[in-house]
Amino acid sequence: MKLRTLLTLCLLFFAPQAMAAEFINVLTGGTSGVYYPLGVALTQIYGKAMPDVKTSVQATKASAENLNLLQAGRGEVAFTLGDTYSAAYTGNEEAGFKTPLDKLRTIAAIYPNYIHFLASADSGIASLADLKGKRVSVGAPKSGTELNSRSILKAAGLGYEDLGKVEYLGYSESVELIKNRQLDATLLSSGLGVAAVRDLATAIKMVVIPVPAEVVAKMGDPSCSPGVIPANTYNGQTADVPTVAVQNYLVSHAGVPTETVYKMTKAMFENLDAMVAAHTAAKAINKATAGKGA
Repeated sequence: MKLRTLLTLCLLFFAPQAMAAEFINVLTGGTSGVYYPLGVALTQIYGKAMPDVKTSVQATKASAENLNLLQAGRGEVAFTLGDTYSAAYTGNEEAGFKTPLDKLRTIAAIYPNYIHFLASADSGIASLADLKGKRVSVGAPKSGTELNSRSILKAAGLGYEDLGKVEYLGYSESVELIKNRQLDATLLSSGLGVAAVRDLATAIKMVVIPVPAEVVAKMGDPSCSPGVIPANTYNGQTADVPTVAVQNYLVSHAGVPTETVYKMTKAMFENLDAMVAAHTAAKAINKATAGKGA
């Protein structure tokens, strides 16, 4: 009886730890973005590489929410923008981080996001200055996209008070409102070829608003650099468009065992073809740049 009791106590003590070590929840973003399909691919890769591990993918409001969830231990892996990651690590309250998130750990730099500042062609918007007085969706509140919106507008000499109406919406909602003529412009931060932008470009005539290199420089963020959305990335976009490139990272937290992080990282780099099949943005993921900014 004593032996049985001892075994029962041991099982009760060790079982929760074993269960925690066998579960990987991947925090992504909205289902119409790039993070989500790549997160689905990761769970499949992890599942094959670590058959005893239970995996899941969670749609979220992306970067800022992901990092707060990681800090709270409510996820094991997350996608994030580099500028949001920096704000979280230092504890930028304006960005939604009241205190530094000290449990975050970098797995790898992955691919760059490109800022897509979009407007309907009939809105008359052709430049950032033309956003004055217009109806603009700046991204979900405190999201990485919204932080990008604030930073770019500030660098261009604008603020939310200069806009006619400010909406705090995700990709899908913003696109639907533009299609329905209830919104003039929106900002999306994503890899090239994102589904939400392809959808908009197919439905209506749209304009990709340039973000000049001098505006990028005024942003003063080392994780942001001048980038280009190549011509014909989207229907009707016939010329290269200068914009902001922001590095993305795959992040974990200190509570995830080092061996598990190693297995996850190894599995991803050995199965990049599956990542590319999920979304072409993954073509930019490679070992040579994995330590960038880490």
